[in-house]
Amino acid sequence: MRSLLDFYRLIWDIVKTEEFQKMKKFKHHIKSNVYRHSIKVAYLCYKHHKRFHTKTDLKELVRGALLHDYYLYDWHDKLPENRFHGFTHPKKALKNALRVYPDLSSKEQDMIKRHMFPLTVIPPKTKPGWIVCFYDKVAALSDYFSKRKKRSISKKCKPQ
Repeated sequence: MRSLLDFYRLIWDIVKTEEFQKMKKFKHHIKSNVYRHSIKVAYLCYKHHKRFHTKTDLKELVRGALLHDYYLYDWHDKLPENRFHGFTHPKKALKNALRVYPDLSSKEQDMIKRHMFPLTVIPPKTKPGWIVCFYDKVAALSDYFSKRKKRSISKKCKPQ
């Protein structure tokens, strides 16, 4: 329980914002939305850090993971600009994140910009970037292959 509270403390300043809450409107994978997916990736990164005692800054890792899909549109809409979403959304997410959080570190920026490797050709430059890249795939597969909607950690993250 303590671990979960510690995780919430790391993400609450971002999750509680009205703009981040908008991510609930956007379908992501079959059984998820962008909000839930982003929190799932951040939590998986948090658990990885705690389990393997990763020599990375925990707050930086979780923050980069939380913002990795901060693109704020529904890519399922049949619009020409959404055609190459898989290739283009990391740059859009980074642009949006920098608009709201201009103090993002270079590692946080790397996590956001390079999380779609190998779909985007350039791999992450940092260890946290690789961690986010890996757990983004794990969360996506989980979203696609889960048999039923489970009560996810993100449902507990509602602003007061």
